[in-house]
Amino acid sequence: MVLPMNAISSPQGPHVACIMDGNGRWAKRRGLPRTAGHTAGEENLAEVVRIASARGVAYLTVFGFSTENWVRPKAEVRHILSLHKRLFGRIEELNANNVRINWIGRPFNEPGARTPAFVQRAIRQAIADTAANTGMVLTVAFDYGSRAELLRAAEQSLSEPNSAISITSDTLQSHLYSPELPDVDLLIRTSGESRISNFLLWQISHAKVYFTERSWPDLDATEIDAALALIRK
Repeated sequence: MVLPMNAISSPQGPHVACIMDGNGRWAKRRGLPRTAGHTAGEENLAEVVRIASARGVAYLTVFGFSTENWVRPKAEVRHILSLHKRLFGRIEELNANNVRINWIGRPFNEPGARTPAFVQRAIRQAIADTAANTGMVLTVAFDYGSRAELLRAAEQSLSEPNSAISITSDTLQSHLYSPELPDVDLLIRTSGESRISNFLLWQISHAKVYFTERSWPDLDATEIDAALALIRK
């Protein structure tokens, strides 16, 4: 199934997207296992959510787990899955910050989808438990790849009446995983990588891009403010 955003009034403010890179390298520099880096990354995501909400960010979309990440070592994947269950389980904290959960990724009941049942349950529960919140929308991209999203949108557009005559931008937009999401204003990528990695290719067409050498667990308020300055000049 596709889980649409709850039909309540949209918050006002910028849409910031984050590619949360560098957890493994953060751990390696400290002589720790990669799993420790992912744990630190999940903990810092909670802090980034608080910072972004306090800064008036209306939409925060984060790249939690890509369609390509399934090839990682099984033990690492299991650990990341457990962290996502914990992330979606932070209901009390999310509600305290008036944050509403959203999710994008390959729909659970469609071919190729790989989100485990226990993560599916956590996603559904988090969406339901934060539905009444009116503040920042936190969208987690899990089992997500932009090419897969766009291919699906094109296929569904072609199935519409008169699609052979014309497929418009509006038609494709309407078939994205979460068409209610506005375009991204600012994309942040951590850990010194200067690439997009198949993330929100449609949505970032006019976005400012901020690359930082800091690994995701070290992203702090000072760095976030520097990134936000790109769109608040």
